[in-house]
Amino acid sequence: MLDVDFVRAQFPAFSEPSLQGQAFFENAGGSYTCAPVIDRLTRFYRERKVQPYGPFAASEVAGAEMDEARARLSALLGVDTDELSFGPSTTQNTYVLARAFRQFMQPGEAIIVTNQDHEANSGPWRRLEAEGIEIREWKIDPGTGRLNPEDLEDLLDENVRLVCFPHCSNVVGEINPVVEITALAHAAGAFVCVDGVSYAPHGFPDIGGLGPDIYLFSSYKTYGPHQGIMVVRRTLAKVLPNQGHVFNGATLTKKFTPAGPDHAQVAACAGMVDYIDALAAHHGCAAGEVHDLMRAHEIRLLQPLLDAVAGRNGVRLLGPKATENRAPTVALSLPRSAADAAAKLVDHGIMAGGGDFYAHRPLQAMGVDPQRGVLRLSFVHYTTEDEVAKLIDALDRVI
Repeated sequence: MLDVDFVRAQFPAFSEPSLQGQAFFENAGGSYTCAPVIDRLTRFYRERKVQPYGPFAASEVAGAEMDEARARLSALLGVDTDELSFGPSTTQNTYVLARAFRQFMQPGEAIIVTNQDHEANSGPWRRLEAEGIEIREWKIDPGTGRLNPEDLEDLLDENVRLVCFPHCSNVVGEINPVVEITALAHAAGAFVCVDGVSYAPHGFPDIGGLGPDIYLFSSYKTYGPHQGIMVVRRTLAKVLPNQGHVFNGATLTKKFTPAGPDHAQVAACAGMVDYIDALAAHHGCAAGEVHDLMRAHEIRLLQPLLDAVAGRNGVRLLGPKATENRAPTVALSLPRSAADAAAKLVDHGIMAGGGDFYAHRPLQAMGVDPQRGVLRLSFVHYTTEDEVAKLIDALDRVI
């Protein structure tokens, strides 16, 4: 079992006086940062804040730390080093990729998107419709919020060049079968783009094993700095048009980043792997097995919360009522403003969120008014049983 005391000792937030007595349940908006990331970021700004890859010592070390981050993250994710790029955010990375696909595709060719997505992996693709690209929408079940792979099969034909979908929705919480969906799309001759922003915080995925051509997530939700991490597999990366400087077109790690990288934050991303390695060493397992340790702990804490909210009068739990194939992101539709409910939880020592969370499309599809929003209760592996019990008690009082 996951040693939660050891885990929490790796996060300075849990010893911060200003945060004492408050249980953090808005992790889907951004996780706490682990100590190795903070240490690396501080060291870079103190000792190496120079242009990297130069001939002098500080510059050489700065470049080496940036390269280390890319190499170690790639290994953790099961992809090659030149298939991973950094950008300012997942939203901007997606926008850049959409521009590349627009140049790659012909008018009349199609992209499939879903209405389960956070807007970041849907909006940039949908905008291409104004430029002659056909956009087909893979719709969720309005009752459950689920994406049915059989419905995708009806949308696939020889004109589809790309299928975009989330690994996990940021309000529905259900984990989509990436391997199955990717196989369907590939069989039809389409590339696959997976938005992993809401899944990666619950265990770094084996992207190589999952098989998509593009996988995107945000390091500020995986215990790191505010960066967007983008994997584009080599076969696709080579054929997409260059979006970077003209002289960077042959360098896969640069061709989809029009602006220069944030050197310090890129280097600090190696701290996320330091953290995973520390967990692996402490628990006597391989780094790749930490994913399962995290998920097992989350599942154990999640079922009592689901049971506590599922049968309440006037409260609608979005997504599955059981932990199988579900992330610990629990969205509740209430009879009143979700933001007001989140504000009331503060008085009971609960930090949670209320709003639409850029998930207008899935909320509307499920009959939830985005203006009223949902109360979102999200946690990760550093959350404790006592904190979940405290949350359930607070919900009893507030809703």
